[in-house]
Amino acid sequence: MPPEPIPPQGKQPAGAPTIRTTVSLPPDVALVLGGGNALGAYLAGACDHLLTRGITPGRIVGASIGAVTGALIAGNPPALRGPRLREFWAEAAVHTAAAPGEPLKLRQIYNGLHSTFAALAGRPSIFRHRFPGLWSALPWMPNDTALYDLAPLRRTLERLVDFDRLNRGDIDLSVCAVDLETGDEVVFRTGRDVIGPAHILASAAIPPAFPPVEIDGRLLCDPGYTNNVPIDLVLAEPPERDLLCIAVELFSLRAPRPRSLDAVLERAHDLVFASATRRTVAALRREYALRQRLAPEAAHATLLHLAYRAGLDEVAAKTLDFSPASIRDRWEAGRRDMERGLARLREAGPTADHLRYLPVDGSHVPG
Repeated sequence: MPPEPIPPQGKQPAGAPTIRTTVSLPPDVALVLGGGNALGAYLAGACDHLLTRGITPGRIVGASIGAVTGALIAGNPPALRGPRLREFWAEAAVHTAAAPGEPLKLRQIYNGLHSTFAALAGRPSIFRHRFPGLWSALPWMPNDTALYDLAPLRRTLERLVDFDRLNRGDIDLSVCAVDLETGDEVVFRTGRDVIGPAHILASAAIPPAFPPVEIDGRLLCDPGYTNNVPIDLVLAEPPERDLLCIAVELFSLRAPRPRSLDAVLERAHDLVFASATRRTVAALRREYALRQRLAPEAAHATLLHLAYRAGLDEVAAKTLDFSPASIRDRWEAGRRDMERGLARLREAGPTADHLRYLPVDGSHVPG
């Protein structure tokens, strides 16, 4: 039997501290989920922890693997949401031998080999090679626009997501993409649009890895390079009632000083995807401060911002690392950081600020 890549539902790791997370929530709760391919197990762990605490967002905004995660939640009844997240990541994992412990270099080699394997063989439930793909670089081969095909992900979504329920359900889901020709952001939202598997694939189609998806005459792709964590879709307009927005990001602006070429490449990758979020948050805080002066009695918003902070064992190609150990570690990191975030929310108490920002930039402990 293959090893379990993620902790069973409700199981806490041995020796983990118990943090009381009873929180008085505002009337509206929104969840913003960013992209990051294999790092998305962190999203799943964070969301699963929310669900087990009885917190169901009224709105989810997702980009890339965040859109996939949002669809798995919104497209299932409450009792199946956690199990569907676990099923998705159990199928995504490459079931191999257990990860080595010490020294750290062995774990890095283990992770790197899994990233290489995924690049060479794909993942049967998510992506596969396409033809001509990489071979299109040869002068005698026809042109192509991507290396891999997301047809396996379409089949997985059709099996794990009830799209009829998703479009008529109690959760307002927004799926984000970018028009590859104009650079415009494109948002599909239930209640206004009918969302199907193609919309999720478009959000996950990061170039040049995956091919863009044409919807209504527009060629759409992953928004990761432009707005990987679309917080502004929730907070750009002042809320009518007090709002809690929980944003879960898969790349961190913080990291130890890199000491190898691989670490430098990983750091550059993180900065590309995480920098837009910092600018968005800074702009929102300025706007809300101005609005507070103009309308001091308006509703309040709290932004709880979780960011996955990769450990020293992660490699530059970590978004292709589907090893069972890495998926388990990321899932547990998401659960732990969401626990810390809810505890911080409880401890923060009331505030006079119309936009309160509570960052939780967690640390990753492999093993």
